[in-house]
Amino acid sequence: MAVKVSDECIACGTCEASCPTGAITVEGDKAVVDEDECVECGACVSECPTEALSI
Repeated sequence: MAVKVSDECIACGTCEASCPTGAITVEGDKAVVDEDECVECGACVSECPTEALSI
């Protein structure tokens, strides 16, 4: 499993910057999580301004 990104994502890049494993990239208008790299630490979840991320 990996962090899920909902439609609330505004592609602000905050999650990308806060991810310690580099598992998140912003592509187009939404964040994309690399399931192989995500360790579900929750760092991005707590930083997301729109609460678009969940574990």
